[in-house]
Amino acid sequence: MKYRLIVSIFLLVMMLEGMVEAAKGGIGRAGVRGRGRGRIYSARMPVIIPGRNTNSGYYENKDGARIIKSSHFELDYMLGRKITFFCMARGFPRPEITWYKDDIELYHHKFFQVHEWAVGNDTIKSKMEIDPATQKDAGYYSCQADNQYAVDRRGFRTDYVMISY
Repeated sequence: MKYRLIVSIFLLVMMLEGMVEAAKGGIGRAGVRGRGRGRIYSARMPVIIPGRNTNSGYYENKDGARIIKSSHFELDYMLGRKITFFCMARGFPRPEITWYKDDIELYHHKFFQVHEWAVGNDTIKSKMEIDPATQKDAGYYSCQADNQYAVDRRGFRTDYVMISY
């Protein structure tokens, strides 16, 4: 039951984020890339599930997963260099952090690494690195922190730049 609820919440959050991104001019604007266009700013957005009592305290639970620090900028990277994003979350039990690119979960491969550190019994730090970066690495990245009480997510846009001499 808990798993089904978490999956439902995740899908609803993804759908709502997509609508917000489209309204801001981010995702869905074909061919628009580069600095200053379609900037995405991360913000905590309340999720309301139809038919659910919003006074239940699920999202306001003091032990719920909350991202307390994260990368908060649009990143332009040079091809062949390293891309790094950071996410730190707090909650009890300690949240798990999952990384996504264009709303698809990222798995480890030889150019992608995630480093995590537990801090106390309620905080986790996570750093995601891609080295070397290629054109395919441009996109919308996000980190998601979740535990049994809440889910929180932050996003970061990245695009490559070409230096010509």
